[in-house]
Amino acid sequence: MTSVRERIRAVLAGAIDYESGLDALAVARSTEVDPELVAVKDEACARLWRGGWQPAELHRVVARRGQPRQADLVTDAVAGYLRQFPAGTVDPRWRAQAEFLGAQVWWSSDARYLDELAARWRLDRVAVLDLVLGLLVILSTLPPIEVLLPPPGSPVPGDRPDAAGSSRVDARLLDRVRALLAKAESTTFPAEAETYTAKAQELATRHSLDEALLAARCADPAPVVPYARRIGVDHPHEKEKASLLDVVARANRCHTVSSPELAFSTVFGFDTDIEAVDLLYTSLLVQAHRAMARAEPPGGKAGRRRLKAFRQSFLVAFTVRIDERLTEAAQLALAQVTGPGEGTGRADPADLLPVLAARDEQIRDTMRRVFPHTVRARGSRVDSREGWESGRQAADRATLPTDTGRHS
Repeated sequence: MTSVRERIRAVLAGAIDYESGLDALAVARSTEVDPELVAVKDEACARLWRGGWQPAELHRVVARRGQPRQADLVTDAVAGYLRQFPAGTVDPRWRAQAEFLGAQVWWSSDARYLDELAARWRLDRVAVLDLVLGLLVILSTLPPIEVLLPPPGSPVPGDRPDAAGSSRVDARLLDRVRALLAKAESTTFPAEAETYTAKAQELATRHSLDEALLAARCADPAPVVPYARRIGVDHPHEKEKASLLDVVARANRCHTVSSPELAFSTVFGFDTDIEAVDLLYTSLLVQAHRAMARAEPPGGKAGRRRLKAFRQSFLVAFTVRIDERLTEAAQLALAQVTGPGEGTGRADPADLLPVLAARDEQIRDTMRRVFPHTVRARGSRVDSREGWESGRQAADRATLPTDTGRHS
């Protein structure tokens, strides 16, 4: 007699078709099916978390490939998984992602989980079995990825300078940057958004250069090595969004590798710079979408193709213009630090530039180790002139780089 677990494995291996497997589970005793199905789900999630996946990443890719409720099943799996580990063995960043997802054990027991889930979602039993089995199919296709955060159960340093040994990011600075970007996103006046965003970029850039200056002047600097973070890139227009992320990363002395099939890009750099990339990219997306919504032509069936071309062209133009401005900002910030004048913030280019070059080579070495084989992405087409022009105008209003000297 075939066991429940064997039936599940046969579906995942393609030995029997999905509908036949689902029917077999639906007619079997729930007391036999439910514990095994829940256990296989939890084991699959645990395998992926040990294989480098983080809670937010797994939730995002399941929501992308499946249904929102299947992503909710991942959230529940996070809560159940964390029950096994003392708080001291869970990295704070891993736990923060679980809290952001709202992961809590709401069910009375694992044995009754599927029954209580059906009642909670007002679904019949077959629909719940379909959701869980479908989730298992998605999870079975996901490969292990680079471990960037220690999974629960791993030793967690009591005083973490950084997950890879790099310097601690100034929390007060990040709070100031977040506050400025929040104001830029909330205002309806483009000039105010320009000022707030430009000041945020200025703070982030100067802090990063100050960190490099300290390393250049220190006779026996502490070991500082590059780090990496995966940032979600959601659909639609994933390619254009990944390009925007790459532009922001390069302006902040980072490098990216896009994994579109897994719905994220990996950003390589030092902690200070990665934090700036994450914050600025998120804010720029908010500003771009808001400007695009104001400028886009009417949709409807007749205009759907025109609207799609407009949005794609808008994001391409927005990214190209932001790239120009961020490049100018980086050059300006460097000139201000290394130019003639007096003050503790000034540096001899002969001291600072080699440090920046060495840090960049460290980042590239780390990236090559994680991704030894990469393919350069092709550029996006521009099929809408009005989208292109609107995107450049929106990027001009964002004015990240060139105003850093004026908004002080």
